[in-house]
Amino acid sequence: MAMTVVLLNLSFSLEISCLSYHADRIVRLPGQPNIGFRQFSGYVIVDDIKHKALFYYFVESETDPASKPLVLWLNGGPGCSSLGVGAFSENGPFRPNGEVLIKNEYSWNRETNMLYLETPVGVGFSYAKGGYSYETVNDDTTARDNLVFLQRWFNKFPQYRHRDLFLAGESYAGHYVPQLAKLMIERNKKEKLFNLKGIALGNPVLEYATDLNSRAEFFWSHGLISDSTYKLFTTGCNYSRYVSEYYRDSISPLCSKVLRQVSRETSKFVDKYDVTLDVCISSVLSQSKSICPQGQKTNESIDVCVDDKVTNYLNRKDVQEALHAKLVGVRKWDVCSNILDYDMLNLEVPTLPIVGSLIKAGVRVLIYSGDQDSVIPLTGSRTLVQKLARQLGLNTTVPYRVWFEGQQVGGWTQVYGNILSFATVRGASHEAPFSQPERSLVLFKSFLKDRPLPEIF
Repeated sequence: MAMTVVLLNLSFSLEISCLSYHADRIVRLPGQPNIGFRQFSGYVIVDDIKHKALFYYFVESETDPASKPLVLWLNGGPGCSSLGVGAFSENGPFRPNGEVLIKNEYSWNRETNMLYLETPVGVGFSYAKGGYSYETVNDDTTARDNLVFLQRWFNKFPQYRHRDLFLAGESYAGHYVPQLAKLMIERNKKEKLFNLKGIALGNPVLEYATDLNSRAEFFWSHGLISDSTYKLFTTGCNYSRYVSEYYRDSISPLCSKVLRQVSRETSKFVDKYDVTLDVCISSVLSQSKSICPQGQKTNESIDVCVDDKVTNYLNRKDVQEALHAKLVGVRKWDVCSNILDYDMLNLEVPTLPIVGSLIKAGVRVLIYSGDQDSVIPLTGSRTLVQKLARQLGLNTTVPYRVWFEGQQVGGWTQVYGNILSFATVRGASHEAPFSQPERSLVLFKSFLKDRPLPEIF
């Protein structure tokens, strides 16, 4: 027994020692406060021939990282940065504020080890040699690259190879995450490489017609469009039809008329990510730049001025040096890629059946919605979760009820078969951890630990 303890202590000491001298270890980010956890960033080559290099940012848990799970976070777009949006705006340890970084007291690395990936190539600091790699990007290539990334990342960090693993993300990650999880499960049939326990998806695109068309009801119920426009937007030309026509370069006169009327009434001075927030006039990028076609993207910023602060910070040379990052083929880092040519017809391919197959494989699933988001409204997500539960024959195990954060209602939740959960985050935007960080952390912690959301305060 004594020898076993000595060997375990030696193994842990070697792990700490190796990480201390890891080539990707971040010594200190410019302007960061004092911290008690390690952070790493760098590149993983996912295609040796095309030299496709994906950039990652990894922060260990604030406490006892050796025993905590690993969470891979992916943002959507497609084409938006998990570093800029996820790590530095939502659930990472810091948020830029002028020349310094402010500690995020509700960072998810309070509970787990967080790995943020800029994917696909062409997003953020991720790159490929030869621009052709940015022109043939779709869901399949992205999923394959993400799988190779994880396999090779574990070569850099072998101590995390057998940890409990969760995948999480939002928006178009409703495609990225299930598709990656599917490949992981298929790979595990040959050799058990991934200890996948669950996936969590925030305001996700799962079935584009249901998700996008729920926007009309959201606009109308929140007073953003008139009764007559609501009727046109549901019976004349709905949003999924408009998006489908847009990406086929065949917008009909009717759809053009309807969308002009919707845009005029909703106004460009309302943040579609959170209809209760003011807009930051100088912010022009968005995670919805692809889901919401070109003509609308300047109307929908990520959230109040968040792009500007993050963009300014990550374009500093000293910050890029500290992150071991480089700009290849672009002059500056952007929240959402301007060089990526993603096959947007992939938007029409539903991923709900894949989520169902994951549940059948024993993977826990959480679908959550910020209830002030009009881009992917909660009503569409809730409808799809109910549909999936019926298809899988899952009975309700937690009836629809409120859950609490502190002494306030944090949102509403319903659970099916103790494996499929739906939850809303009250007062939250499309990026729930940004606008409601404390409530989002409570939700995330409960999911990680497979515990019911608090039903009393």
